[in-house]
Amino acid sequence: MRPFIVCHMGTSIDGRLHPSRFTPAAEGISVKVLRSHYEEVAGHFNAEGWIVGRKTMAEMAKGLQRAIDNAPTVARQPHVANRNGRDLAVAIDPSGRVHYGQDNIGGDHIVAVLGEQVPDDYLAELREDGVSYIFAGPKGDDLPGAMDQLANVFGVKRLLLEGGGRINGAFLKHRLIDEFSTLIFPAVDGLAGASSIVDYDGAEGERPGAGKALRLIGCEILEGGMVWLRHAVEDAPSAEAR
Repeated sequence: MRPFIVCHMGTSIDGRLHPSRFTPAAEGISVKVLRSHYEEVAGHFNAEGWIVGRKTMAEMAKGLQRAIDNAPTVARQPHVANRNGRDLAVAIDPSGRVHYGQDNIGGDHIVAVLGEQVPDDYLAELREDGVSYIFAGPKGDDLPGAMDQLANVFGVKRLLLEGGGRINGAFLKHRLIDEFSTLIFPAVDGLAGASSIVDYDGAEGERPGAGKALRLIGCEILEGGMVWLRHAVEDAPSAEAR
């Protein structure tokens, strides 16, 4: 049993990811108000943590790599540090490249999702920092197994997926997204090839959303002209049922 996962994202009207590229707010519309909607809406879900990829987590983490002498060889099994009842900050970091220096991001307890190939000295560094970690198979790409562990080891029932496009795309491919919560800024990016909120890195012609359908379950206009859409992800009807 895995947690219920809501992919909660902000986007321009053309589905792009980076607000720094968006056209500015129209005259009389507060940028501060537009930006405040993201966290306010996130609070509606009562999630017990959030998930991001390595690049996003590296922008938030403050630690530096350090040498750990004589790090012991340890089994590749979950390590649960002192969570203290906090929400989780989950980093998908297969190669173990993020350094934390503490056990939390913004008060939320860090859980690193790793590949079994990460070195023992990196695991020792995480333990010294008070960081929890789990393993997602040899290469760190067993996302379904990792999500099962988050439920079974940490007892979480609901998480927000707030990754970059590639992480979100990988979760979609593995059928791990139960709902999309999309905040559409009154803005446009416009550049072909700019990162989008779901950007699966697969072979040409591959369809990461195959077998799934979206059902609109909410639509609300927020202050400043931002639109909040909610879509449930469900199994697509069979060809015979269409």
